[in-house]
Amino acid sequence: MDSGLNYIGGAWVGSENDDWSVNVNPARPGHELGRVARSTAGDVRRALEAADTAFPAWKELPGAQRGAFLRKAADLMEQRAERIARTMTEEMGKTLPESRGEVQRGAAILRYYAGEGERASGEVIPAQDGKSLLYTKRIPLGAVGLVTPWNFPVAIPLWKLAPALAYGNTAVLKPASNASLTACAIVEALADAGLPGGVVNLVHGSGAVVGDALLADPRTRGVSFTGSNAVGREIAVKAAQRGIKAQLEMGGKNAVIVMEDADLAKAADLVVSGAMKSTGQKCTATSKAIVMKPVAERFTALLLERIRAIRPGDGLEPDTYFGPAATSAQQQSVLEHIRTGLSEGAKLLAGSPEAPPGEGYYVEPALFAGVTPDMALAREEIFGPVLAVMEADDLDQAIRWANETEYGLSAAIFTNSLAHAMKFVDRVEAGMIKVNAETAGVEYQAPFGGLKRSSSHSREQGRAAMDFFTHIQTVSISLQQEANR
Repeated sequence: MDSGLNYIGGAWVGSENDDWSVNVNPARPGHELGRVARSTAGDVRRALEAADTAFPAWKELPGAQRGAFLRKAADLMEQRAERIARTMTEEMGKTLPESRGEVQRGAAILRYYAGEGERASGEVIPAQDGKSLLYTKRIPLGAVGLVTPWNFPVAIPLWKLAPALAYGNTAVLKPASNASLTACAIVEALADAGLPGGVVNLVHGSGAVVGDALLADPRTRGVSFTGSNAVGREIAVKAAQRGIKAQLEMGGKNAVIVMEDADLAKAADLVVSGAMKSTGQKCTATSKAIVMKPVAERFTALLLERIRAIRPGDGLEPDTYFGPAATSAQQQSVLEHIRTGLSEGAKLLAGSPEAPPGEGYYVEPALFAGVTPDMALAREEIFGPVLAVMEADDLDQAIRWANETEYGLSAAIFTNSLAHAMKFVDRVEAGMIKVNAETAGVEYQAPFGGLKRSSSHSREQGRAAMDFFTHIQTVSISLQQEANR
């Protein structure tokens, strides 16, 4: 599809005012990829009308039949995997192998939730009178708004869409503008799988227009958002004012702790992977390594050796480790964080505060040493290929430093001591905890989400998604006793 059209009520359409933006390849910004509809509040209203109209019939469809559409969409995505992956790489910059893996994950997510219609979703509760039937059941919310970012333009929309649909909701998806063409490929697979018109709708455009219109419309019964803390807080307020459900997944400042007894070579490999893959543009990316002082110099040398071997490049090239930043604004934001680190007195061992020469929104992989807990490098989310090394006296201090941030998404420890590992698990303030693994990533069948300002404290993925996309109804049935004869 050359143009990022809206998909409303089962039809591909432009915006009502025929306004368009242009998406470019961040590796080659002079290369235009396609036009994307710049939608209005009127487009959102039509999408919500379509979703609201489709809801009663979709809700009544047996869950197994809803799941059949998701399985068919998964099959189509796998058949089109190379095209979708290439679109993703050209549109937001991640490497082609990462894009291929994400498409496969998207298909797996669809298949997982396709099975939800055949799994138990309520419980029978013993009634105190011993005669009544007391049980719970799950019902869908209605039409839901899904607002998704550009860093995982297949996985995140699908880990919202798939459970929303599986549990009987209809949806309006608003993707990040610079991931709109990839979003079209996802919705195209769902449409070609035969999904009834109006069950899934796609509206492109700015958050200020499309997002606000989604939140304001009384037909929107819930909103699931992944993105920045600033926008997430605004959504939380507006959703609370309307009394609707809001699910928010936001930032992270993810630490790894490296103990003296760790396998340092393995830890260095995984810390660099967690920090640098996908250009560091993951909310779960490793941002700071807190290393015990006796091994800090040796471990830093291992990190430096690996990071110096990395060069950013076009994600379509076979040997590229990571691609460009997704946008010019993101590139400049990361470079400004590097400059801030230098101004605070941290030592830049690798990388540069300036963009490399040539075309593309590239950032050199950066490694800082001499970072202290009061520095921005230790506290603020960077969302780029920047790793800060801190030296700790002991595990207690390391855990304290790991927790000294407003975020609480992911954290990891490298150690061969079960005592160290369990102390870390019990005390670190993070929604996802890893032992001898990188901070990035979680399996699709497991709950995903953070603590503190990383999340609204609900969870995505796995069966935990049911909690957001459904309401619980409690039912009590008391049968009249037959009169004595």
